[in-house]
Amino acid sequence: MIIRFNSLAQKVSTLVNISKTNIMNLDKCYFRYIKSDEKINISFLLKIKDTVRQFNLSRQPTESLETLFNRIETNVQKVITKKKGKSGKTAENYSKIKVALFDTNKEEISMKFSCMDLFKIKGPLKLEIYNQVYETVFNAPWILNINLPKCLLVGFPVYPENFETLYTVKDKSVFKWYKGSPVNDKGNELSDIHVKWILIGNNFSYVPTVEDVGLKLKLECIPGNDTTLGPAVETVSKSLVEASPGPCPFETRHLFTSTKLKDSSFRCISYNILADLYCDSDFTRTVLHPYCPPYALQIDYRKQLILKELQGYNADVICLQEVDSKVFNNSLQPFLGSEGLTGLFYKKGKTVAEGLACFYRQTRFELLEEKTILLAEGLKTEPCLQSIWNAIKDNKPLLKRVLDRSTVASATILESKDNPDEILIVGNTHLYFHPDADHIRLLQGGMVIYWLREIRNNLMEKYPRRRISLILCGDFNSVPSCGIYQLYTTGTAPSSLPDWKSNTDEAVCDLSLSQDIPLASACGTPSFTNFTAGFADCLDYIFYDKSLLEVEQVIPFPTIEELQANTALPSVVFPSDHIAIISDLRFRLT
Repeated sequence: MIIRFNSLAQKVSTLVNISKTNIMNLDKCYFRYIKSDEKINISFLLKIKDTVRQFNLSRQPTESLETLFNRIETNVQKVITKKKGKSGKTAENYSKIKVALFDTNKEEISMKFSCMDLFKIKGPLKLEIYNQVYETVFNAPWILNINLPKCLLVGFPVYPENFETLYTVKDKSVFKWYKGSPVNDKGNELSDIHVKWILIGNNFSYVPTVEDVGLKLKLECIPGNDTTLGPAVETVSKSLVEASPGPCPFETRHLFTSTKLKDSSFRCISYNILADLYCDSDFTRTVLHPYCPPYALQIDYRKQLILKELQGYNADVICLQEVDSKVFNNSLQPFLGSEGLTGLFYKKGKTVAEGLACFYRQTRFELLEEKTILLAEGLKTEPCLQSIWNAIKDNKPLLKRVLDRSTVASATILESKDNPDEILIVGNTHLYFHPDADHIRLLQGGMVIYWLREIRNNLMEKYPRRRISLILCGDFNSVPSCGIYQLYTTGTAPSSLPDWKSNTDEAVCDLSLSQDIPLASACGTPSFTNFTAGFADCLDYIFYDKSLLEVEQVIPFPTIEELQANTALPSVVFPSDHIAIISDLRFRLT
C-alpha cells in the first residue's frame, strides 16, 4: 500500500477552471485531499457532444464510492439532459450513466471502499465515466488561484497575480504566454476562445513590447513538482496592453545597479511605496495630489512601476514601508520571488492593513530568525524599554497618544552566505507622521534602537565568534535637524532637545536617550526623499554600523528637474511620494 496524501495547513476555497483546450487535461481525473477542510475534491473534464464541461465535487473522506459515483452520475445526467433538451429531444431514451473504477488488473474496485481508501491503493487506477476512461491522479500539483494584472504597460513586467497553488514547486512548473487580437478582421469583438493566440514567452513573467499594444495576453500554467505535473490552467487579461508612460527617472538610476554584487558587498534599499489605502480617496485625488492623473494614483498602475523599479536595482536587501498586505501577497511576493528574493511581511498594529516588508536575496543570505515589535505594546512589556516607560508613564496626555499608535518595527536576522562569520540585523520601521509629533517620533526612535540593541547583544552572546552588524532602514518622518538623527549618529538625545516640546500639552520632561552603536547614514542627508507639492525634505534613511560596515556607493538621486517635471510626486513616472534610497555596503575587513 502506498499512501499518496500529505497534510495541508492552508484552507482551500478557490477553484479555477482547468484548460479545456490542453489535451493533457482531458484524460485525467484529479483527487485532492484537503486536510484542513476534511474534504476530498474531485475534478475532471467530460466531453459531451461538441462541448467540454468541467465537473467539480467536494466529498467527505469517509463517503463510499457508491455514494460518490451516484453523485457523479446525477451531475453528469443533469448536464446531458439539459443539453439534449435544448436540441428538442427528450431524455427518456438515454441510457444510465456508467461510473466505475478499475485497478491495475482491470478488476472493478468494490463500491464499499471510501474515498480516502483510494489514496492508499497502488495504482494507476482507471475511472470510467459515460464511456470515457480517465487515469486517476492523487494530490497532483494544483493551481488554486491565478489572474493577470489589470494594468498592462509596454516595457513593464506582467506576471501571474494572486498565484496560489497546492503541492506545487514554481521552478518545476511551466509558464506559456500568448498574445491575440480581441477583434476579428471586420472589427467585431471575439470571445477569448475564438481569439487566435500566438506564443510569445515561456517564463514566469513577460514584458510586453510595442507590437503588443491593443492586444490581450493569455497565460497558460502547468503546475509541477519533483515528481509530476498537474492540469494546465489558463487566464486571460481583462484589459489590453497600453503604451508605456515614457522614460522613468528610476531607469536612469538602474544604470548604476545593472550588475548584482558579490563577496563582501551587498546592495540595500529603503523605500516607502505609498499604501493604496492612503492613495485611493477623493481627498488624495483633489487635495493631497491633485496634480497627479487619477489613473496614475491607482495601485494597479503604480505597482507595475514599483516592480520594474525594484527589479532593476538588483538589490540584496529591500526594506519597504506602507506595504498593503494584498500587494505583498499578490504582487510583491510572487514577482520578487521569481527574481530570487524571499519576502517577510510585518503588519502594523490595530486594524491597519499595511505594514513593513523585508526582502533578501536567497543566494546571498540565509534567514536565521525574525522579530517584530508593536511599539505601543513593547513599551509596557520589554525590559529594554523600561527606562522610557518610567519617564513617561505618569504623563497621561502623552501616554494616551503614544499607546494609541500602530507603529511597528521589524528585525530580520540574516547570515551572509559569502561571509559565514557575518550576521546582519536588518531593522525596518515607519514612524508616526503628525507635524506636531517630534516628541512622539523621538520616543519611537529611541524604542526602536533600544530594542535592536537588545537583539544585537543577545546575538553576540549566542554567536560569540561571529560579527553582528546592524542596518536600520525606514521612513522616520524626521528631518536631519531633528533628535532622531542626532541620537543615531552621535549616540545621545539630551533632555534639552526642542523635539521633546513639539506639543506643549504632551511635553516630555527630564528624559535623555543614549545608545552605543556607532551609526551613520549610508545615503547622507539628501535634499529630498519625500517630494510633494505641500512638503519636500529628507525623511528616509539607511543607518548602518560604521564600525563593521562601510559604504561603497550611493545610487544618485533624481534631479530637481525630474522631480518637478510633473509638479511633484507621485506622478505618471514616480509611483510613490517618496524616493527609493539605495546604497551599496560592504562588510569591513577585520
